[in-house]
Amino acid sequence: MNWKSKSRRGSSPATDSKSACNNSPTRTAGFFPQDGRCLQKPERRARTLRGLCGEIELTLSCGRDPGDRRWCCPLLEAWGVRAHQEFTPAARRRLAFTLSASGTYAQAAELATEWGVAVDDSTLHALAQEAGARAEEQTLRRLETPAPERDPERAPSALSVLMIDGCQLRYRGPGWGQTKPKEPRVEWHELKLGVFYREEQAAPTAGGRGLLSGKRIVSWRGEAGGLGRRLHWEAQADGLGRALRVRSVNDGAPWIWNLVTDRWSQAEQVLDFYHGSQHLHALGAALHGEGTAATSQWVVPRRKRLRRGNAAKLLKELGALEPPEGEAGAVVRREQNYFAHPAARMNYRELSQSGPIGSGAVESACRQRQCRFKRAGQFWSKEGQRHLCALQEARRNGHWEELWNTPSQPR
Repeated sequence: MNWKSKSRRGSSPATDSKSACNNSPTRTAGFFPQDGRCLQKPERRARTLRGLCGEIELTLSCGRDPGDRRWCCPLLEAWGVRAHQEFTPAARRRLAFTLSASGTYAQAAELATEWGVAVDDSTLHALAQEAGARAEEQTLRRLETPAPERDPERAPSALSVLMIDGCQLRYRGPGWGQTKPKEPRVEWHELKLGVFYREEQAAPTAGGRGLLSGKRIVSWRGEAGGLGRRLHWEAQADGLGRALRVRSVNDGAPWIWNLVTDRWSQAEQVLDFYHGSQHLHALGAALHGEGTAATSQWVVPRRKRLRRGNAAKLLKELGALEPPEGEAGAVVRREQNYFAHPAARMNYRELSQSGPIGSGAVESACRQRQCRFKRAGQFWSKEGQRHLCALQEARRNGHWEELWNTPSQPR
């Protein structure tokens, strides 16, 4: 296909502007479609773009912007095509969607080839960084203003749920790429994640497992307050402010509960029952030995008491245990500190009748992040990981149209 811009006379504003450009004393030609400004020192140049249906050959007017004197092509800018961009906007959008939903860049390249665009994983990596950086910029701009609710006509939710957790990922340290580094080549950092959903979005599958028809997921590597700000914005946009009740279900990490208390003080606080059960087993193993019958006989009845709502008495019993000597004693003291939570967070008999008592939704989100960012041989830069997360979250959290429909800034 060969598209060529031809000079035509007519009465439309665009053609009038073009005629005016051709007749100007400075002999300029071409114009900006949005405002009719004339190009200076115009030239006709060929450009080839790769689209969903093959290559597109273009012959376009280029020249200097009369405002800032930069070299540009107005028609490509109107289409959102940047300098040295290889693909059409539609192809870039589909490629970005494919790579944001794939396990690796190589998998995304294979899928793209299947639906008609041959591309290598290095090109997809560059696209992810460019589009992800733009998604992150849009996120930061959104955080500067209160979140408008997406569906204000919807009835208030009976219950909204917040969950928070974290997972460790490998990052490139300050010594990365050095032969004899004085600083670590690799560092581990926690990626913090938050999930928000409304009670009506949760339903059981045919097999009895929980299923969420929609949830908002955010992530952040850094201080807990940064995660809280992002999660609160998404939750507000999805109706948190009109929820009749708010519940936060999490494991026992102190930073999580500090964030919940600071950011959502009205929320019911629930310690994840399944994490509690695991810590109860660790306590029993420290007292009676791992894998012994005595451990099972000690753990099972206490787990049942915990589930049936007898948390206050059980916590008093656990706090009165005498730690043994050595390493087992250190484990016992650690688990006693874990079970030092208020009993109200563990009143599972009553809590299970009014909402979730497990943090499976955020556990699933952590697992998905680890499957993408913790593969063999993966070591991330802070910016590279952030940009890909921002691209994924734009797709998951309803910002995909904004990402591609907002006009690009020239570079």
